Amino acid sequence: MKNIRILQWTILIVTVLAIIIDLPRNYRLNLNIGPWKIDRTISGPNLNLSLGPISLRKDFSSRFGLDLSGGTHLVLEADMGGIAPSDRDKAFDSAKNVVERRVNLYGLTEPIVQQAKVGQSYRLIVEIPGISDTSSAIDLIGRTAQLSFFEEGTPSSLRSSGQTPSGKEATPSSLTEMWNKPTGLTGKNLKRSEVVFNPNTGKPEVSLEFDDEGAKKFSDITTRNVEKTVAIFLDNQLISAPRVNEPILSGKAVIQGTFTVSEAKRLSISLNAGALPVPLKVAEQRDIGATLGFESIHKSILAGTIGLAIVAAFMIVNYGFLGILADIALLIYTLVVFALFKLIPVTLTLAGIAGFILSIGMAVDANILIFERMKEEIRWGKDRMTAISLGFDRAFPSIRDSNISSLITCGILYWFGTGMIRGFAITLAIGIVVSLFSAITVTRTFLRLIYRN
Repeated sequence: MKNIRILQWTILIVTVLAIIIDLPRNYRLNLNIGPWKIDRTISGPNLNLSLGPISLRKDFSSRFGLDLSGGTHLVLEADMGGIAPSDRDKAFDSAKNVVERRVNLYGLTEPIVQQAKVGQSYRLIVEIPGISDTSSAIDLIGRTAQLSFFEEGTPSSLRSSGQTPSGKEATPSSLTEMWNKPTGLTGKNLKRSEVVFNPNTGKPEVSLEFDDEGAKKFSDITTRNVEKTVAIFLDNQLISAPRVNEPILSGKAVIQGTFTVSEAKRLSISLNAGALPVPLKVAEQRDIGATLGFESIHKSILAGTIGLAIVAAFMIVNYGFLGILADIALLIYTLVVFALFKLIPVTLTLAGIAGFILSIGMAVDANILIFERMKEEIRWGKDRMTAISLGFDRAFPSIRDSNISSLITCGILYWFGTGMIRGFAITLAIGIVVSLFSAITVTRTFLRLIYRN
């Protein structure tokens, strides 16, 4: 009984949390009860948690894919002029992987990145949901992000004029005049990059942490350049030229500049994702609207509601009171799955919504197997509590095997699919896993509570 009570409270808490998360971001409350009237717009739930230096903010709003919310469509052409013909296919594949990593690191999911090769033309077709600013998308994924460090090659008198071309395009002549000694330290030695804030000025900066080889090189560079400047270039553009006051042995550095927070974040993303092996230039760009839009979302919600109602009616007609318990478990299942979509978060495409609706029908499969097994045990003379226990225990191997086979199928779809196919696989897989919790834990707990006497 103690274990049943613990499960009961666990189910209750999970259900309440799921309801809170599932509430829409903004919804209107309109009540007319006699003389009392309430008409107001309420903001949906957000999570704001601060524990000393740790702060967490979570927005529980739904995220929709390119087909439902629109986004940006880009065609990028790779410049293979400096790549040997035998290495071009490999460089093209690497460029595709880097672009995908950059988009995902930016917090966007389910980008569509496709390769198109026609003759000697190498193109990447990129569709990013949720971004309507094409210039931001180009800056994010098209930057080559070649990081390099240079030492002073001339006396410091050239610096006395104070005309360091920081933030300007570095020409070969400016490199020769100020910093013409390559250090051998580049972005390939970078281990990690993140946005930090200067404790004195509060301005955003980009911190760098090098691997063991890079830390050794950086230590040597700073040791021999005390009281001199070391220039940091990104794609031949001077980002910063800080003065070295003392040797830095920790293998860590900071890029300072006139960054905004978003600029520092994009720079950090580009460095973390790696450098593009080939330059990319924009061949075509356009903003695309939602092809299906919110009308399809409303129709999907209607289809899901009708499907849930039909399944619930089927269970009640065939299993009576047991069917009612299964329907309650199914409702909890629906709330929990949708809450998980917001928590992860899952980008919902129309195919993903279809996977969710499909999983609702699949969720009752386990209940049907269990109830049929319970009927058999009762016909063989078992009392009800024993029949419940044996029904769950003996039906579980079949339930487990059928769900594992479905999860394998989801894995295959996700591994080999792209875009919306992956969305379908993800939502269906989440639904299958939660359906096990719904059928095995929730329904079993309800039955034990009701029939324990």
